[in-house]
Amino acid sequence: MPPLRTVYGWELRKLGAQKRTYLGLAAAALVPVVFVVALALQSGQPNDVAFGRYVRQSGLAILPVILIFGSIWLFPLITALVAGDIVAAEDHNGTLKTILTRSVGRGRIFTAKVLASFTYALAALVVMGVTAVVGGILKSGLHPLTTLSGTTVGPGKALVLIAAGLVVYLWPLLAVAAIALLLSTVTHNSAAAVVGALMISLLLQLITIIPGLGGLQPYLLPTQFNAWQGLLRTPADFAPILRASWVSAAYAIPCLVAAYLSFLRRDVAGG
Repeated sequence: MPPLRTVYGWELRKLGAQKRTYLGLAAAALVPVVFVVALALQSGQPNDVAFGRYVRQSGLAILPVILIFGSIWLFPLITALVAGDIVAAEDHNGTLKTILTRSVGRGRIFTAKVLASFTYALAALVVMGVTAVVGGILKSGLHPLTTLSGTTVGPGKALVLIAAGLVVYLWPLLAVAAIALLLSTVTHNSAAAVVGALMISLLLQLITIIPGLGGLQPYLLPTQFNAWQGLLRTPADFAPILRASWVSAAYAIPCLVAAYLSFLRRDVAGG
């Protein structure tokens, strides 16, 4: 029986052969480019969003602005694009029954698909982050960054804090991937899984603005996309970061368990 790393490699090669993989990564790279170009062609800046007033003072402020805007639909969509397809596509193509009849345990196959989905989410976030930082530096320079507390940090420390912020931002993104993977497993339909994961993400965002439900906001998945901002305060606020870790896990783990159980019970004859 091949080891997990071999099965994981198979899944990565499959992703590398799919157009939607490159479409998602291209979108992750294109958004910062469009933002920088728009900034170069216009004289204003997004003053109504955190860090928006500083995008012309420091190129390092551009990435935080994109992270705020991207949490609404961009990154959930990019993540769901692959995670929602990774099982359902094999159903559609008729290849899943072939895989399940190999001398590879279903648990190992499922784990490899989870790891491949998570790897893609990480790759998309890194592509966006690197593009935004490079583009921002070219446009506004590598200057100290003003934090949410009004203090300034040097470029080196700012880069470290931004990198750590991307790690925190990844946690709820992996939860979105887990939701999409669950839908991909139980619906057998890529479009339904992708759209379903995106609609769940948007629905959770709508709950945050419904009167009377404000008490739920700290425990909703979209709120966790803002947890990284705690690192860009003086002193750093770790409370939202700690909450984001367990809230994201509370969404992701049940979805992965349910998807795993569904995958184990998959009828080979029926795909």
